[in-house]
Formats: sequence, structure tokens, C-alpha cells
Amino acid sequence: MKDKLLDYSYKYGALIIIAAVIVVFSIVNENFLSYDNMADILRAISIVTFVAIGVTFSQIVDGFDLSVGSTVSLTTVVTATLMVWFQQPLIVVLIVPLVIGILIGLLNAFLIVKVRIPDLLATLAVMYIIGGVHKTYTKGFSIYNNMQMTDGTKAPGKFAPEFLWIGQGKSLGVPVPVILMLIAVVVVHIFLTYTRWGRQLYVTGGNKEAARLSGISVNRVRLFAYVLSGLFVAIGGILFAARVGSGQIDAGSPVLMEAVAAVFVGFSVLGAGKPNVIGTFFGAVLIGVLLNGLTMLNLPYYAFDIVKGIVLVFALAITFIHLTRRRA
Repeated sequence: MKDKLLDYSYKYGALIIIAAVIVVFSIVNENFLSYDNMADILRAISIVTFVAIGVTFSQIVDGFDLSVGSTVSLTTVVTATLMVWFQQPLIVVLIVPLVIGILIGLLNAFLIVKVRIPDLLATLAVMYIIGGVHKTYTKGFSIYNNMQMTDGTKAPGKFAPEFLWIGQGKSLGVPVPVILMLIAVVVVHIFLTYTRWGRQLYVTGGNKEAARLSGISVNRVRLFAYVLSGLFVAIGGILFAARVGSGQIDAGSPVLMEAVAAVFVGFSVLGAGKPNVIGTFFGAVLIGVLLNGLTMLNLPYYAFDIVKGIVLVFALAITFIHLTRRRA
């Protein structure tokens, strides 16, 4: 009976908690379940979901990408400066940050695969490097329309309306970031579940030696995973700039913990027991619902990290208790 209860809580615990939290907040605040508030929650988690998808790819190959927060910050300020400082067309504004994300993924993969630095240490080093680069690049200033430049002049450009539409607009009444997020979740799920590359990612993460003996190029697969991680995190950085209409130098600081929590919560969704994009999405929903509900209850923002930490501990506890029982 105890084992069945534990298995049930592992498979459905995250979904039950999401439902319970929604019920509690809707009782406490009648506006919580309104369409506008639900849309705001989904819009808010769209950035976290893209970043968490990046973390999911690194987790699938038994790695970990700590550089995602700094990557969000760098791509956010680069996106903003391309418009505000350099008045570049939208296509350039979108492509350059994506290329930067891919290059960061390649740097991580080089340090991990070629130099053989452990994932955590390599991405930690890259996190500090990128953090220094983006603050040096902006001289510590956030980027916004008509900002004062260091030479006393005003920035010549501004955020284009068509760019802001990506983060703030709606299509058929649905926020554009939500549409992009749902498309990304579906596409990545199909890729991981039904394609050869997706299966190779999981095989590599499950047992590198077995993957190598079966003819899989383990190093190439791990490189591919970190490139995908950088790419999706860069999309998150672009969405962040489009949503707030500025380039915040510390945009990625709070996103790292939320993304990691979402990924680990996702381990237990429907008993997956492994990194998966559907679980990651529901993990992001849980984080988003909690933070939104606490905001509506006027809880001080500086207490939110306590909630994020508790959610992460809960997710890790459930995941590793179950894995320990399964191995026993």
C-alpha cells in the first residue's frame, strides 16, 4: 500500500499540486482564475520555459548548464543594443542573439567534450565569463529608449513596435509568447520522442559507454545538446527584451533557479523519471502559478526565492527518493 501511494504521488504529485494551488488561490482571490490572469501567467512562464528547455537538453545527456542565466542577460542586452544603439533591422536583431546563443553552446561543449572539464565546472566558468562580457559591453547600464550615452548624447534608436509585438502582442486573443512557447514544447517533444537524434540524446545520457558501443558519436551528440541549449536560452533572452521593452543587465539572474526547478519538477510528471519537455512545461506552470498567486496576495517579492527553493527541494526529494527505491 505504501509503495503504491509513493508511486502514485511520484506520477501525479506535481499535477495534483498544480491543481491544488490553483484551487487555493482562486478561493483566496476571485480574480485569479480570470482569463487575463491566466494569460499573464502563461506569458510570464514563456521565458522560463524556453530557458528550461535549454536546461532539459543538457540534462538529457547527463550534463548541466549553469550558464543559462548569463546567456539570457547577454542576449537580452545585445538584442536591445542592436535596436537602441545601432538601429538594426528586425531580422538582424533576431538572428545575432541566436548566433550568440549557439556560440555559447559551442564554447560549453568544447570545454566539456574536448578539454574534459566536468559540466558543472565548465558551465560555471562560462557563466562568469559571459556575466563579465555583457556588463563590460554595456558598461553596467540597462538599455532603453532615449538612454543617455557616455558621451552625453542620446541613443539614436528605439525598440521597434514589430519587435515589441513578439513579447507583448496577441494573436486571436492569445499572447504571442504563449503561442511560441506551446509550439516549442510540441516541436521539442516530437523531436525527442520520435526522431533518431532525440533517441540518441537519451541513450547517450543513460549510458555513454553503451551508446558508444552501439555506434553513437557520444561527443557529437553532447555537443549538439549544448548547442540546442544555447539556442533555446537565446530565444528566452529575445523574448525577455521584447516583453519588458528594455535590455536589463541582470535579466537572467532569477531565471536560472526557476528553470532548474521546472526541469526537476518535470522529472516526476506522469512518472517520466527523466528530463522531458512536457514535464518541464508543467514544472514551469507550477512555478508561474505560485509566483503569480503570491504576488496577488501581496507577499514581498524578496520572499519569492524562499518559495522557489522549497519547490526545488520538493522536486529533488520526490525524484531522488523514487530513483533510490527503483534501484534498490
